[in-house]
Amino acid sequence: MEDPVQIRQWTRAEYGRLIEIGVFDLGERVELLGGEILVAEPQSSPHYTAIGLVEDALELAFGPGWLVRTQGPIALDDRSEPEPDVAAVRGTVRDYGRQHPARAALIVEVAEVSLALDRAHKGSLYARAGVEDYWVLNLVERVLEVYRQPVADALAPFGWRYASRQTLGPDAHITPLAAPNAHVPISDLLP
Repeated sequence: MEDPVQIRQWTRAEYGRLIEIGVFDLGERVELLGGEILVAEPQSSPHYTAIGLVEDALELAFGPGWLVRTQGPIALDDRSEPEPDVAAVRGTVRDYGRQHPARAALIVEVAEVSLALDRAHKGSLYARAGVEDYWVLNLVERVLEVYRQPVADALAPFGWRYASRQTLGPDAHITPLAAPNAHVPISDLLP
């Protein structure tokens, strides 16, 4: 017997049209992940504060020639346009006036309620897209989870995962792969 439930998969083009015609309310936090439209995690005060702290720290770490985007879409593929909490991309704001960036040197998700989703689901999606440096700022345990080295894995949600995972506490520092001279204190990221 076949499962009668079918899930409608969306493309980025269709998702863009839904936004253009006003299907979603202004400011409604949704994102396209692997063809599915998901509602983003509500932002508590610590969550929103952490996004600002990560943005400030990464702007300092990356410097000129880099754009640190908060909650801006990344056009990963034809079925995925996530809106990570923070992403570092090459260029300036004007470089993305006609289309969203397709590549990010670093993506950071701030997680409380969405911790499992950010680790497995989004992590697999970002690994499949070849994002070399993916961080989850885990507000529940007050640590930074650093994911690197994307590898194929048929058991992962999108067929990819990260081979390396490191957990750093508030007293540690991190160096973004694309900013090798920077040393970001984890305590600077935590609210």
